[in-house]
Amino acid sequence: MYVRKWKTAQTVRGAAGFTLLELLVVMVIIGMLAAFVAPRYFSQVGKSRVKAARAQIDALDKAIEQFRLDTGRLPSSEEGLAALNTAPSGITGWEGPYLKKAVPPDPWGHPYVYAAPGGHDNDFDLQSYGRDGQSGGTGEDADIGNW
Repeated sequence: MYVRKWKTAQTVRGAAGFTLLELLVVMVIIGMLAAFVAPRYFSQVGKSRVKAARAQIDALDKAIEQFRLDTGRLPSSEEGLAALNTAPSGITGWEGPYLKKAVPPDPWGHPYVYAAPGGHDNDFDLQSYGRDGQSGGTGEDADIGNW
């Protein structure tokens, strides 16, 4: 004869989930991993933005140089970087647009600063003020330019 054993409610309940202590241990481990990984991750994001700003400045520098080859002069500070997409009035030889799209903001969302003549032994200065959007600074807040 076969005797069937019935599981009690307590046995079923215990096998179906985790204890509060087990959940707390897992949460502490995840918190420790996040505390270790997050600072390294966010420092890499900052470095990536600096590299992106350098690449954009290089591309804009080349577009400005092409403008100069076509027109025989640099865009004035008043014309700014908009002269790369729209021909300034009274200019001859403009073969633009020199950019496929409008001039992008820097990786922190601030506009690039263009000045002609330049003050860093260049014919023109093109720079991003970095994360803080103000001149000067260190780290991610440092200015990034074409000089």
